[in-house]
Amino acid sequence: MRLLGNLYCYIWSGRGNNCNSYLFANVLRGDRPHVLIDPGMVTDELNERCLDNLITLMGRDGINAEDIGLVINTHSHPDHCEANGAIVERTRAKESKVKQALVCIHEDEVEHHRMMSALLSGLTGKEMRLEPDFYLKEGELVLGKDNNKIDLEIIHTPGHSPGSISIYWPDKKVLISGDVLFNGAVGRTDFPTGDSGLLKRSIERLSKLDIDYLLPGHNTEFGNIISGKQNVEQNFAFVRLNYFPLL
Repeated sequence: MRLLGNLYCYIWSGRGNNCNSYLFANVLRGDRPHVLIDPGMVTDELNERCLDNLITLMGRDGINAEDIGLVINTHSHPDHCEANGAIVERTRAKESKVKQALVCIHEDEVEHHRMMSALLSGLTGKEMRLEPDFYLKEGELVLGKDNNKIDLEIIHTPGHSPGSISIYWPDKKVLISGDVLFNGAVGRTDFPTGDSGLLKRSIERLSKLDIDYLLPGHNTEFGNIISGKQNVEQNFAFVRLNYFPLL
């Protein structure tokens, strides 16, 4: 679903655990012009085919997975990044000057990923791999050039995990919040290296932005995308009142 401009939103509607994915279309130079944020799971705990669903939805919008040039992970939990490898493999099948899609994540997420990978491998026997091509730091991220150029801001928002990021598009007042902030809820902090104090500070920092669209990493009983500045501000107020005392 196209939200505005060349930003597409793919909201997970299955029963199992998987994230929402977002995509900037036709912003990179060359023949891999698309940027995918959080590809999610290949299959979830209910054996729902999450990646196939995402690829189908993108195809309906005229977007081919083979044309993805960059994958950005808001953090390293498998419900956001398990499908990284499968996306990269699909892009390798296309002949191009660029061999494959690149994968990136915040540099502070690396040690957390190693810890979570060892924990989940012991519990499920399933290896959790993450092989970023480069690391993100807080600051400006410019995608594309000339008429296709998009200026994003990478904001380090730890708490749910040490290297969690939010992605802000100031020109359109869009915030992609990962698992930091949801519609009427916040991300968990009971994982290893989660930090309630840091999460509150991260949310307060995001609340200072001028936001017309809040795009969270998961749906809640209240919904998913929040549109309208007043509704976004009311969501911050709701979270402060109902969740901050519990953190």
